[in-house]
Amino acid sequence: MTRLISETITAIGVLDERAMNEARERQRQLTKPPGSLGRLEELAVQIAGITGAAQPSVSRRAVIVMAADHGVTEEGVSAYPAEVTGQMVANFLGGGAAINVLARAAGARVVVVDIGVRGDLAPHAGLVSKKVRRGTANFRRGAAMTRAEAERAIEVGMDVLGEESARGLDLVATGDMGIGNTTAASAITACLTGADVADVTGRGTGIDEAARLHKVDVIQRAIEANRPDRTDAIDVLAKVGGLEIAGLTGVILGAAARRIPVVLDGFIAGAAALVAVQLAPAARPFLIAGHRSVEPGHRAALESLGFRALLDLDLRLGEGTGAVLAMHLVDDALRIHREMATFADARVSDRADTSDAGPGDAA
Repeated sequence: MTRLISETITAIGVLDERAMNEARERQRQLTKPPGSLGRLEELAVQIAGITGAAQPSVSRRAVIVMAADHGVTEEGVSAYPAEVTGQMVANFLGGGAAINVLARAAGARVVVVDIGVRGDLAPHAGLVSKKVRRGTANFRRGAAMTRAEAERAIEVGMDVLGEESARGLDLVATGDMGIGNTTAASAITACLTGADVADVTGRGTGIDEAARLHKVDVIQRAIEANRPDRTDAIDVLAKVGGLEIAGLTGVILGAAARRIPVVLDGFIAGAAALVAVQLAPAARPFLIAGHRSVEPGHRAALESLGFRALLDLDLRLGEGTGAVLAMHLVDDALRIHREMATFADARVSDRADTSDAGPGDAA
C-alpha cells in the first residue's frame, strides 16, 4: 500500500458524538412526535456526526464522475461498444447527459475525470485528465491491471477529492462511466462478499439472458484464472476491477478523511465502497446509500455493507444519477433539522412524560 493511501486511511476518524447528541436533542425538541420523520431524522444525526456540526449545512456539493474503459468488453459482455465511454464523456462535458440535468436541479457541480478512457479526449475546461492507463486489460485473459496501477488509480480519486475540497465541498456524490463496468463490479462483489457470481451478475446495459449467462461464465473463468485474494481488496481490484472503481475508492477514502459525507450511487459505487470499507472499516459511517440499483449485485453489496438505500426507483444508468437524486432527501433532512420550530419556539405543548404513545405515533 502506498504512503498516501496509508496516511489517508489513518486520517479517517470517528463520528462526532457531541454533535450527534446535540442533533438528537434538537430532534426531540422539534414539533413532531419523536421518530416520526424516520430516516430523515437519522440522516440529520449522521451528517452532524460526520461534519461535527450539530446543525449542519451542505450547500457546496459535487458529483465526481470517474470514466474508464474495460478490456473485458472484448468478451461481448455489454450491449454497447467500448467507444461509447468516450462519447458519453463528451456528452457530460456538453451538459446533455442525465447526470447534468439532475445535478443542475440539485445544485451540484459535475466533475468529469478521465482516469482510463481508451481513446484520446479533446481538451476541455471541464475535463480532469488523470489517465492511469488506456483502459484495463481483458481480465478474462489476465489481470485487469497491475497492483501499482490500481493503487495509482485510488490515489487519483484522493487527489481529485482533495482538489474539489479546496474549491469548497460539503457533500460529494459518486459517479461513473465505463462500458463493461458492471462486469468488473460483479467480479469484485462476488470476491468481497462471497456471493455466487451468478447471483450478483445482472443485465448491465440491457443484454438478454443468453448474454448474461455468458457474462457469468466470463467472470467465473476470470476469477478462477486470476485467483484474487479475497482478503486483499487491492489485489481484487487489480485483478478483476476497473480504473473508475479504483478512483471512486479513492474519492470515498479521501472524503471520509476530510469529514465530507459521501452519497453513493449504484452498483459501481457499491463495488468501490466494498473495496474502501475493507481497506478502512472506519470509512463506513461516512457513507450514505443514495439508491438501490436493479442490478442484483448491488443488493448483495448493500447487504454486505449493512446499508439501506434512500431510494429504490429501478435505476440502472449510473453516472451518479441515483446519488444526486438522493441529495434532495439530504437537503430535506437538514432543512427540517435546522428550520422546523421547536415546541418552545411555537409554544406547542410537548408530549407528557406519562404518555404511553409510541415514539413514532402521531398525535
